[in-house]
Amino acid sequence: MENKKRIYRELSDETKAKISNSSKGKPKSVSHKIHISQAMYDYWKTIPHKPKEEHTTMNDLIGAEDND
Repeated sequence: MENKKRIYRELSDETKAKISNSSKGKPKSVSHKIHISQAMYDYWKTIPHKPKEEHTTMNDLIGAEDND
C-alpha cells in the first residue's frame, strides 16, 4: 500500500487548483476560520521544505542508515 501522506510542502499547480475549487462557496463562521487558520499553522510547522539535492532517498530524509 502506497503512503499517501504529504512529505514536502510543495504542491503542483493542478493540486492547488483542486483544493481551491473544492473550498469555494462553503460558508464558515469567524470562529471556525480562526480554528482552521491555527490548525493549518501548526500543521505546516511539522512539514519540512523539500531538500535542494536531487536523488535524496527516504532514508536520507528520516536519518536512517542504509544496511546493504
